Amino acid sequence: MSFSISGADYDPTQNPRDLYTQLVISTSLGLVAFISFCILRPRWSTLYAARKRQTNAASSLPELPDTLFGWIPVLYKITEKEVLLSAGLDAYVFLAFFRMAIKFLAVAFLVVLVIMTPISYHYRVDLPTKPGNGTEKIISEAFPLEKLLFYGESQTGAFGDDEQGEEYPPGYFWMHAVFVYVFTCLVFYLLDRETAKVIRVRQDYLGSQSTITDRTIRLSGIPRELQSEDALKDFIEKLEIGKVDSITLCRDWAELDQLMEKRANILRKLEEAWTVQLGRRRVERSLESLPIAQPPPPDPLANRTADEEGVRLLGDENGNPHHPTPYVRQRPTTRIRYGFLHLQSKQVDAIDYYTEKLRRLDEKIRTVRQKDFKPTPLAFVTLDSIAASQMAVQAILDPSPFRLLAHPAPAPSDVVWPNTYMPRTKRMIRAWSVTITVGVLTVIFSALLLPLAGLFNIDLIHKFLPGLADVLEQHNTLKSLVQTGLPTLAATILTVLVPYLYDWLSNMQGMISQAEVELSVISKNFFFTFFTLFLFFVLGGSATLLIATLKKSLHDASEIAYMVAGQLQAFGQFYTNLIVLQGLGLLPLRLLEFGSVTLYPIYLMGSKTPRDFAELVQPPVFSYGFYLPQTLLIFNVCIVYSVLPDRVYILFFGLLYFIIGYFTYKYQLLYAMDHNQHSTGRAWPIICYRAMLGLAVFQVAMLGWLALKKAFTQSAIIVPLIFGTIWFSYFYARTYEPLTKFIALSSIRRDSLQGSRPREILLGLDNVWQDQPSHGRRRTDSATLDEEREKGLTFTNPNLISPLEDVWIARRRASSGADLSNQHDSGDDAV
Repeated sequence: MSFSISGADYDPTQNPRDLYTQLVISTSLGLVAFISFCILRPRWSTLYAARKRQTNAASSLPELPDTLFGWIPVLYKITEKEVLLSAGLDAYVFLAFFRMAIKFLAVAFLVVLVIMTPISYHYRVDLPTKPGNGTEKIISEAFPLEKLLFYGESQTGAFGDDEQGEEYPPGYFWMHAVFVYVFTCLVFYLLDRETAKVIRVRQDYLGSQSTITDRTIRLSGIPRELQSEDALKDFIEKLEIGKVDSITLCRDWAELDQLMEKRANILRKLEEAWTVQLGRRRVERSLESLPIAQPPPPDPLANRTADEEGVRLLGDENGNPHHPTPYVRQRPTTRIRYGFLHLQSKQVDAIDYYTEKLRRLDEKIRTVRQKDFKPTPLAFVTLDSIAASQMAVQAILDPSPFRLLAHPAPAPSDVVWPNTYMPRTKRMIRAWSVTITVGVLTVIFSALLLPLAGLFNIDLIHKFLPGLADVLEQHNTLKSLVQTGLPTLAATILTVLVPYLYDWLSNMQGMISQAEVELSVISKNFFFTFFTLFLFFVLGGSATLLIATLKKSLHDASEIAYMVAGQLQAFGQFYTNLIVLQGLGLLPLRLLEFGSVTLYPIYLMGSKTPRDFAELVQPPVFSYGFYLPQTLLIFNVCIVYSVLPDRVYILFFGLLYFIIGYFTYKYQLLYAMDHNQHSTGRAWPIICYRAMLGLAVFQVAMLGWLALKKAFTQSAIIVPLIFGTIWFSYFYARTYEPLTKFIALSSIRRDSLQGSRPREILLGLDNVWQDQPSHGRRRTDSATLDEEREKGLTFTNPNLISPLEDVWIARRRASSGADLSNQHDSGDDAV
């Protein structure tokens, strides 16, 4: 097969050395990372079992053996029910996608390997080849495996059979058309079955619990006459959907939030000054920590006086420092500026200066907290039952547009309070600005990747870097690294770094909750990976070809399908290398938490105060917005290449990727990393719609490929599938999607229906603990993960009620300019 990049020809599968080189590099990297993890896991339990050690929700999970590989079967035996109880709906949905992908790829791989590959090989071995092309013979003799996997690849023209003079027997391409239908129906079946299962579990899980989130609605567009708690309560109760327990009318707390943010900065500076004055704490060596010694976090207990303080952050039980200190230590100083335009400056005592600033801020904060803040058109209304809240969010409360719009409320800990008083117009401007920015940045990043396609072409390298081209011609292994490994590595690095930028942009968009931000990050990062590494990289593989095709498409839309088919066939090796690198190389590195291990010494060197050390030992945060989009891309790539000839190895390595990824992410979600957002599994519709998008590209690609082979009848038969996929997406949106957002009234637990049945039976989880012994501490049977997270929480801006933290120092926390007894009386205790 040949394709053009700037007018030159290149056959990416002519030399199987490229794939072998990528396999050796990725496998070596993955094995080293995996063995390192198995060795270090029992030794660095504060990192690799951080969630298990510090989160009560994970206390019911079984303890993993300290043997080298003994943890694998124990992890495998952890059931879906235990995942749901320990990690919640978001983790359950994430792992459910991996299970669905494994099922599809296992079936597709076996079908292609057992049925399609032998049939294609049988019909192709005797096909006439273009005179002078001996590639197939060389490959078959040198690498027998390629006789099966790369059969006829060099004989198949990307833009039709006329180039190679091939003649296929009648009916040969019916096989491809039939299996396009088979694999499309298989994906539809899996999506339908898994969605029904996710909905059933979600409805049972949410309907059997009682949290403040489930009973609360987020009401926006509140008219001015209802912007008071009493008026809004009367209005809601007159609707006769239920009684109102409480109302939090969001107000313009900008002044208070800014003061609290300023106070937090000053508090840290004061702690740094105290640390310099008292001497840095001696770091204790822990055999369960990273090689660079890691101190245990301080115990930030409230309501303790200086004599009762139980934590020794900088001194021993007698109050003596751990290392010798001079009898007279010079107090730290800081430079302040004053006068006209702050042109004058002087050195002052840092402790006294920041203590006084903290005292004044505390007084101002207490005064501001008593103010009557201006109300906004947003409120959190907590009703007396879950049924009432569900009726409210699924009903139209007001006949006027944009007035009294009810939505499910986020968890109290998820609310981004500064965005609650942001004007709706400002939020809309931010949302559109961020969306446009993401689109522009995606095009720019895609253009940065476009030159990587030129590395496939040795003639293009000769033109711009003749010296490098000569070296590559002399060293085949180096040539394979540059032409296949380097583009894959560069694309991978870009897809790792760009999501951090999109995450920041999503946080700037003005969304009300962190769960909404995370769902937005998933969508943005998938758009980037799909557009950059799939559409733009494939369609932009040849700028000349792309422009010419777009011109022709103005007269004949089928030209786009032809180009997609040809370019997909050409870039199959690139995607194979990408999946091999991601699955065999980078997933084990992710299990090793290479980033956390690498950055830990840097964070440790920057840690000065006890608060810094306490934050240092917190579990890493798992973000679905970073991991899910690339996984969706690989799943779609496997779908698109499933029926294209000579791509059975993409299905094989895709299957390996999802098997390894399932174990990797299962371990991290259950034992190593924490996930604070609370989206109740709402990422599942995003997964399904992206899978349908992959199906549509798959069908268009096969339509174009069959048309290129002059199999017009088979190509025309695929057209109904495209419309069928569009209909299925519409059917899914109308039938299934509402059940992934709301709770059905019949699913809500009521005392009359519950009786004396335990919660596990209501959830279908009655055998979770009967099949195995109890492991360590066990959570209360009557509480789900969400109930434990939200215990004691209310929909109140934390800055209104949270105690004013005091300074963390050696044997006591220094007073912030006020007497401790006065703080206790005012309710602002140290934390």
